[in-house]
Order: sequence, then structure tokens, then C-alpha cells
Amino acid sequence: MHNYTYTLGGGIHRSPEFQKKGLAEYAVNVGLRCGHDCTYCSSRAMLRCHTAFQELGRKAFDTGYSIVDPDIPNKVAQDAKRLRRRVLVQICTTVDAWAPEAQELQLGRRCLEAILAEPDWTVRILTKNAAVTEDFDLIKKHRDRVLVGLSLTGTPDKDHVLAVVEPHASPISERMSALKKANKLGLRTYGMLCPLLPGVADAPAQIDQLVRFVKDCGAEEVFSEAVNARGNSLTLTEQVLRDAEFLAEAEAISAIRKRAVWSQYVVALVQNIQRAMRKHMAADKLRFLLYPKGLAEKDCRAIKKDDTGVVWL
Repeated sequence: MHNYTYTLGGGIHRSPEFQKKGLAEYAVNVGLRCGHDCTYCSSRAMLRCHTAFQELGRKAFDTGYSIVDPDIPNKVAQDAKRLRRRVLVQICTTVDAWAPEAQELQLGRRCLEAILAEPDWTVRILTKNAAVTEDFDLIKKHRDRVLVGLSLTGTPDKDHVLAVVEPHASPISERMSALKKANKLGLRTYGMLCPLLPGVADAPAQIDQLVRFVKDCGAEEVFSEAVNARGNSLTLTEQVLRDAEFLAEAEAISAIRKRAVWSQYVVALVQNIQRAMRKHMAADKLRFLLYPKGLAEKDCRAIKKDDTGVVWL
């Protein structure tokens, strides 16, 4: 992993897209490329036009490198003082503040400290790294103002598969332990089941297990989403799975590259998570984030017949 530094403008930014999703009105991102290097990551497509890639001589869709701004906590501190509208801010929306390269600079903790030093702000943490537990001492002091979430992209029995597509993220078992610890300490938690890849994490029994787990961890709400097909994410995911000889999983990813199959996968995913939520929690706590573009008309109609918990984007 080659780690680059790059100066970003500002620390806290409005995020209309994440506000529509019900996640946060503002966002903090500690860089442009996360060292977890997940193959299905859609941020590469979202940020591909940023001038940083050309300046650093890297292609936006390449893997094997990260980009962070070491000075971002100072910019966050300035914005946290300056902004008058103090609502919910998410750390992070396009990168991970607890990825290995961010950990070295304590970017997650320092950004969190900067925001919580000012009254009225609340923070949603989203990470794939169990290292966030090292900051539970800080979060505990502000427990009413912080929501802790760890992305659960599968069940522990799939750790060996997910290690291929999420090469530098914490294993699912460690993320679960971190969320369990948060709940034990009395911290506020939420569920993030995203993305649930076909052939890896979309079976009804797996979804049922994940929903039961986040419920037991005191999740206030549960977010979920189908894998995003932007850029080269599906092609890359399929390739690394094939290289690791996870052929059934690779075939499942290959199949959803066809619009009709992707559409069917989404319908089944929505219905399975609705079913699990009704069984273990309450459907009104579900936030299934759904971009209808790409859905077949008949599948779109099928979801609209019962779109409880669906956030249409």
C-alpha cells in the first residue's frame, strides 16, 4: 500500500446525498482514497474527476494506494467552531477515518475530538475497522452525541471470502466484537449492513443472523444497500474472487453485471431484509437505500407494493 498525502479544502462539508439517505446533513472525510482498498468501493467512481489523481500521477480506478490529508483535524476544528447550524455530521462518507493509514495519524480520533469540543454537534461514525474501539473512551464521555456503526458486509463464516474483497479491513468477527463492546459500554449504536454481496451475504439465513446481531447490540436503526455497480467495482470484485478460487462467489458477482439479474437480486434483498426486520426488530427501523435506476419496471413495481423501510433515492 502506497500512502499519499494531499491538502483538501475545508473540513466539514454539507452532504445533500447523505441527508437524503437519512445518515447525516454534514460529512467529514479525511482523504480521497481509503487504505482498506475494498474492491467493490464506489468512491473511486464518485471521486474520479478530482485533480488530486492527476497531480499524484495515479489513476482513479487503480488499487493499492491511499490518500489522506494530515491537516484535516485542524480544518474540522475551524469549521466546527465557525458553522452555526450544528446537527449530525458523519465521519466518514467516502473514505474510512480508522483505516490503517488514518490510524497512524489518529485522524478519526482527532476529528472526533474537534467536533465534540463544540456544543450541539452530534456525530455518526462509520468504519470497517475495529480500531475504533481505542476511541471508545472519548465516545463514552459524549455518549449521547455519538452513534457508532461498523459496516457488516457478511457473517463471520465468510471472513475468508471477505478478506479477498476487503483486504485491509478488520475481519467481520472483529467488527462484531467492536459493536458488541460499544453496546456493553452503553454507547449508541446503529446497524450498517452494506453492501450485501450476492453469493456472499445475501442469503436469508445470513441476513437473519446479521439483523439479530445488530438488534442485540442495541441498534437504533438499520441501514442496508445493494452493491453499487459504479465504475469497475463489479469487474474487480469478480476478478479477485476468481484469483482466490472462490468461483461460486465470482459467478454470482458476474451474473449481476447483467441488468435483469441485478434487478432481481435487489428485489430479493429488499424482501429478505424486510422479513428479518419484522421478525427481530421493527420494519420502521429499516433504511434500505435504493437507487431505482437500473431496476426493471416489473421489479420496481414489486418493491413499491411493499416498500416499508425503503429510502428511494
